Amino acid sequence: MPGLIAYGAYVPYHRLARTDVADALGTRAGKGTRAVAGYDEDTTSMAVEAARGALARDGLRPRIGQLFLATAAPAYLDKTNATAVHAALGLDEHVLAADMAGSVRSGLGALVTAARSPIPTLTILADLRTGLPGGTDEVAGGDGAAAFVFGGHRNGAPVIAELLAHDTVSDEILDRWRLPGAPTSRVWEERFAEEIYVTLADKALTAALDRAAVDIGSIDHFVVSGLHARACAAVRRAAGVRPEAITPDLTGAIGNAGTAQPGLLLADVLDRARPGETIALVVLGDGAGVLLLRTTDALPAHRAARPVAAQIAAGSAPMPYATYLSWRGLLDREPPRRPDPEPPYAPPAHRRAGWKYGFMASRCEKCGTRHLPPDRVCVSCRSVDAMTDEPMEHVRGTVATFTVDRLAYTPSPPMLVVVVDYDGGGRFRCQLTDATEADAVIGARVEMTFRRTVTASGIHNYFWKARPVRTGETEETHG
Repeated sequence: MPGLIAYGAYVPYHRLARTDVADALGTRAGKGTRAVAGYDEDTTSMAVEAARGALARDGLRPRIGQLFLATAAPAYLDKTNATAVHAALGLDEHVLAADMAGSVRSGLGALVTAARSPIPTLTILADLRTGLPGGTDEVAGGDGAAAFVFGGHRNGAPVIAELLAHDTVSDEILDRWRLPGAPTSRVWEERFAEEIYVTLADKALTAALDRAAVDIGSIDHFVVSGLHARACAAVRRAAGVRPEAITPDLTGAIGNAGTAQPGLLLADVLDRARPGETIALVVLGDGAGVLLLRTTDALPAHRAARPVAAQIAAGSAPMPYATYLSWRGLLDREPPRRPDPEPPYAPPAHRRAGWKYGFMASRCEKCGTRHLPPDRVCVSCRSVDAMTDEPMEHVRGTVATFTVDRLAYTPSPPMLVVVVDYDGGGRFRCQLTDATEADAVIGARVEMTFRRTVTASGIHNYFWKARPVRTGETEETHG
């Protein structure tokens, strides 16, 4: 049976408390927090982090035949964002990498396309939600990403959830829209689309259940996702599923991540579902879509290494509202009184793509010395061109020394710079992110994360940074 082979999710470290927004603007206070992408994160970098989790199983990366990145907030237009993800993951050059962008519904499109494909497909849903200060989109939104690998037993990997059926219904609804170049969305009055979505969801769900010969009462996990909160709530009430089967929507803890939300909710269910349980994923937006999955006995042995709940629990203390506005470009702050950073240049970036995007080191075949960056001449035995490529993105290390730089250009001063001694050899100097000055400590354990280091002259510069290994996080093995 075709189905789901692997999955992973990424919830950013930073949080914004809704009460802090209310205190600053004098609006009605909401409850809980929302997840906030760091100043050095975008949908491309979050997609890489989610995909690393999905591809953690040994030997899975070489099996991938195509990669789809779905987002309503692409880092680039006219340029494929999925190719940067492809490079960071070190996938084969013949793997198709393509964007599905422009609307929240693109996430549903990517999931259904991957589920239908006979080729092992990595599909990634990522979003970064921004609204006007004090608006519903700002306080109810969230940031994050989720990744899924669809395939089948014939592809050499056990299926953790069989695809029972799927169905989609499309409808032209002027419910939510954003013109090209506009920073935020516009929304029609909520009551207009609420009943429309209930009807559309019923059509898609009924068709999928009939196709799978599954009764509504046998659903163990009922997941409803969409940016229309009232419609989602109405679908949960009207569907006729058992109350205990309705899953939490996570908006109180991390907000609604738009395109990525159905992926985050599905990953959260897979983190705790038992073998033999039926999952119904309903996605609302410009229509409705349903995927029916049944978990297998392989699921417990192949769950994601970082559960969604653990990532939510590991989030930071709430950040200042002014910092959030600054990171989002909604608060124009005085820039540093020093030259602007230089943009990356295309020729050297292309020549060193394995290092820049894949964090690929080299190891001397003669003496075993590891080199970061990779080199042709061994610093130990002076052998020439006797090197083997060695991926480093999964290797953890220890901080040997650090610098707190208050002069360097950064949107979030001060810049924390660490020298890392990697497990198994090699030393490298890089930035420390998702951290405070208190986290820059000699002997601290760190791991690598893919980030956008700077945007200059309209060009995003992606590279790898270190981040602290939080208490309770386990070692991961990436294939």
